[in-house]
Amino acid sequence: MSLYKFESEDILINRIKAYPTVKFVIHTSSVHYNNEVNKFGTPNGNISLNELGTLKAFGSDYYSFITKDSSRIGWKTISVGAFNSLNYGDVMTSSLPLTASIQSQYFPADDPRPHVDALRNVSNSYTTLSNHYAFSSSLGNKGTQIARLFSFPSIFYGSAIQQGSVDLKFYVTGTLIGELQDKYRNGNLVQVGPPGSEGSGSVAGVVYYNEGFFLLTGSWDITTESTDNYEGSNYPRWVDFGCPEDGLGNFTHDSSYEIEMNGTQYIPVITMLAHADKARLNHSNNPTYISYGQTLNSSNPYKADTGSLGFYEKTDLTIKNVAKYPYTTTGSFRKETYISKIGIYDDQKNLIGIAKLATPTRKRENDQFTFKLKMDI
Repeated sequence: MSLYKFESEDILINRIKAYPTVKFVIHTSSVHYNNEVNKFGTPNGNISLNELGTLKAFGSDYYSFITKDSSRIGWKTISVGAFNSLNYGDVMTSSLPLTASIQSQYFPADDPRPHVDALRNVSNSYTTLSNHYAFSSSLGNKGTQIARLFSFPSIFYGSAIQQGSVDLKFYVTGTLIGELQDKYRNGNLVQVGPPGSEGSGSVAGVVYYNEGFFLLTGSWDITTESTDNYEGSNYPRWVDFGCPEDGLGNFTHDSSYEIEMNGTQYIPVITMLAHADKARLNHSNNPTYISYGQTLNSSNPYKADTGSLGFYEKTDLTIKNVAKYPYTTTGSFRKETYISKIGIYDDQKNLIGIAKLATPTRKRENDQFTFKLKMDI
């Protein structure tokens, strides 16, 4: 086996900017994420943080743990008193799976809303994109007006929500009654459909790209034809978007909601250039590399002769000719191999990865190749 060291110019590290699609379908109390059902054994609409949700079904006992140390980091479920009573080195456990899901909160007019109030500074910082972000202005006061706040954990979208990608659809009995889009890439959720519907062209909310929030404030009746009751209204409004029930325990069976957007994810990628130079890598230790039967020991074609006087290997074994020609060839023999795998080793010569070629590459003595290996890190 030949080992070659990667030189500094053979290692390239960069990152890929990707925009993964995110889709939620909401109906009554059910949420479906990217059309997946119970992935990793987690409930619909949830995403597993460690992809260990299904392991308990096979009788495995997995759990998360934190050891108390000078960092004083612990689980949120452990009270301050209980944490202080532990000794350094004690282990705090938590059950699996750990999951994340979206949340929707409805706020009637003038009701306390600490989650919205916490966005005051963030809202005002976004006013460079649109005046509709202002926490309090002639366009409305987010601290007192009717509103609905959607919260998306960053595991769903990555670093940020892509500008211009948000699309919200409101259905009643399967019919589209309203659609919002971040049409102008400025965070304003503008009602774009159906054409001619009540409120078309109006701004019904804003998107907080970096923080992962939608704040819906559109309180007009999208349509007066509805069979469901919502929180505070008999007709669907944008502040009722995603509403699972009417506040009295009755589900909104005829209403369904769809959220589509793109996330922004940065994927670190390492590119390694593996070189196969001329007159290198043209020999193999594979027993099939030599012609069968050329040995001093006839009982085993590859076994050397050993005895009290020494160890003997045949020195004139010929390499098997794998090339097939329809006519007799002349000239000197040249070695050739077929490269099918490239092993990647760490500085301790531990194998840490294998790159497999889709088709083995023929390597003759005068051939020179460079293999480009890419891996997410």
